[in-house]
Amino acid sequence: MATATTAAIPARRAPSQEAMPSTRRTVAFLAMVFGMFMAILDIQIVSASLAEIQAGLSASSDEIAWVQTSYLIAEVVMIPLSGFLARLLSTRVLFTISAAGFTLASALCATATSIDQMIVYRAIQGFIGGGMIPSVFAAAFTIFPPSRRAVVSPMIGLVATLAPTIGPTVGGYISHAMSWHWLFLINVVPGIFVSLAAWTLIDFDRPERGLLSKFDWWGLIGMAAFLGSLEYVLEEGPRNDWLQDQTVFVFSVVLAIGAVVFFYRVFTQEEPIVDLRAFTDVNFAFGSVFSFTMGIGLYGLTYLYPLFLGRIRGYDSLMIGEALFVSGLAMFMTAPLAGFLSTRMDLRAMMMIGFLGFAAGTWRMTYLTADWDFYELLVPQILRGMSLMLCMVPINNLALGTLPHDRLKNASGLFNLTRNLGGAVGLAVINTVLIRRNDFHYGRLAEHVTWANPEAVKRLDDMTRNFESHGLDGPTAALSKLSGMVAQQATLMSFADVFYLLTVLFASLAVFAMLMRKPPASAGGGGGH
Repeated sequence: MATATTAAIPARRAPSQEAMPSTRRTVAFLAMVFGMFMAILDIQIVSASLAEIQAGLSASSDEIAWVQTSYLIAEVVMIPLSGFLARLLSTRVLFTISAAGFTLASALCATATSIDQMIVYRAIQGFIGGGMIPSVFAAAFTIFPPSRRAVVSPMIGLVATLAPTIGPTVGGYISHAMSWHWLFLINVVPGIFVSLAAWTLIDFDRPERGLLSKFDWWGLIGMAAFLGSLEYVLEEGPRNDWLQDQTVFVFSVVLAIGAVVFFYRVFTQEEPIVDLRAFTDVNFAFGSVFSFTMGIGLYGLTYLYPLFLGRIRGYDSLMIGEALFVSGLAMFMTAPLAGFLSTRMDLRAMMMIGFLGFAAGTWRMTYLTADWDFYELLVPQILRGMSLMLCMVPINNLALGTLPHDRLKNASGLFNLTRNLGGAVGLAVINTVLIRRNDFHYGRLAEHVTWANPEAVKRLDDMTRNFESHGLDGPTAALSKLSGMVAQQATLMSFADVFYLLTVLFASLAVFAMLMRKPPASAGGGGGH
């Protein structure tokens, strides 16, 4: 027991000594990384198979959306809270509880017989599982010296970006090969091993029990109301015309009140539920902004590609997964390169290359047509996968690599929260733009498809004769077909508009990347511990 205690509070070393972590700690870290992979993967693996879950639970289209929304709301509350809990309980206890609770909630989701049960179990799964994600980032910059960042940072960057990217592929295969229950049961056996490894091997720190008496319950309530309502408004707003919907309006009011309570408590309490001091560090502040934007790109494109293939090409979830595996493969192949480059070039320049590569991929997508398939999407997907890795590794290193050890746990929660919020905000904006621009383009196109347009009349006559030759009601079928063609073209043009906005966003980030402060070679948050 004395040995574990001693290991939990290692003596501070000068950065030049850079002692390597023990094999025990390395194995513990790998177990934590796998646990984080499960927690992040579970968001997209389920989203790809919501139709199967809806049929299995006899849920309505409005109800099934809560399978995702409940998970995201609960997770977004837990992620910033995890920093305080890690200090209070220790990384070992928090991660073990999170991994075991996530595993149990996964098993409960598989046994759900009604949509109400599923929503409750998913909320539990999201809340408890959310504690694993920031713990991994904090551990990476605590136990590994700066000399090992070229290996560790690409690993956590790969997991954070690969898991949501391959989610539709994995979910499509599982739901087709077995049943939707296995989307959750697949977590059980690995989850048990991760829980046991965490309890047995993690010894990075020790609990600060004295924090319990300073726990800010009002701050927690304010944060839950603020972040939970924000997630709901961003999820449901685009589909329900924002504040015109009564429920969205009520949650917006709760959001505003929760924000006031939360920020008041944060700036007035001795031990706030979330410590915002990390934002006083220039690199962390810029890194969080970049992380927010990467969330837009990561989750936005993970949403847009399947939406295009399903709505325009008519693909099912399995076909979508097969078409989109290229991005995940590109990320996997680029991770070692990103680690290699991170030690040999200015991280800000590396980030700039990544942002420009991402912008190039989305610019190519602005030429989207209804005929685009696997080969047309190949280059944009490769650019997306490579660019995400080239961005994430330097963002992680610059944002967290120069922070002092005592701020890492809270900062890691905030850093991961920005990526999740970026995804939520990005999806809300993307959905709103798609809806508004689709209506705009449909109206403009419809103005030209009239009886006064000889080309439109000729096209309609040709289709009428074609349908009549097949024994159908020619005029009715031709009008329906022409209307569908106009609607499809309007949809494609709205997709192109979104990709154009993403291109402008990431091209602009390439300029701002150089505003970050270049860290000294010896800097490392926790690297000397």
